[in-house]
Amino acid sequence: METLVVDHPLVAHKLTALRDVRTDSPTFRRLADELVTLLAYEATRDVRVVDATVDTPLAPAHGVRLARPAPLVVPILRAGLGMLDGMTRLLPTAEVGFLGMIRDESTLKAQTYATRLPEDLSGRQCYVLDPMLATGGTLAAAVQFLFDRGAEDVTAICLLAAPEGIAAMDEAFRDGARPIRIVTAALDERLNENGYIMPGLGDAGDRLYGVV
Repeated sequence: METLVVDHPLVAHKLTALRDVRTDSPTFRRLADELVTLLAYEATRDVRVVDATVDTPLAPAHGVRLARPAPLVVPILRAGLGMLDGMTRLLPTAEVGFLGMIRDESTLKAQTYATRLPEDLSGRQCYVLDPMLATGGTLAAAVQFLFDRGAEDVTAICLLAAPEGIAAMDEAFRDGARPIRIVTAALDERLNENGYIMPGLGDAGDRLYGVV
């Protein structure tokens, strides 16, 4: 498993504003959207392409186009929805599937409550959107779900990650049978006793959409 912490001043600037408790929900949503696009630029560095030739006004030019099947973007509901526009802005031709997962606060384990994905993901590159990689349980379950349907490789884009979450993902997929990549804006210090990232930014879903 590969982990990339994106080191860029704009990423750090936007993440600092996201962390600020004074940042309201509309501003938080805009910043998250912008930050995801920056992270997506790095996350798609290995997106598959095929050679292509086009005619310019002057002469043929050789280039590339995205390969088929198209990349699949999978936000984990509900907080992952706040990352979707930022991702599809960079990959407008990607297809989008949805995976509803919730963490049991007593066991800290993920449970699936909704899916909207193709049954067969053979040969697909998948990009999972999950703002917070905390215990790693939700993301590990989501990645395994995609692999079980035949996904070829998975890249997870997270606003923040904790060392415990990275370690849990590494343990869950230590066989290295299929490529996994985690792209994040920062690797924070630790989890607290309730499984929240410290210093973190609070509950991403609540800060995106309010407490419901």
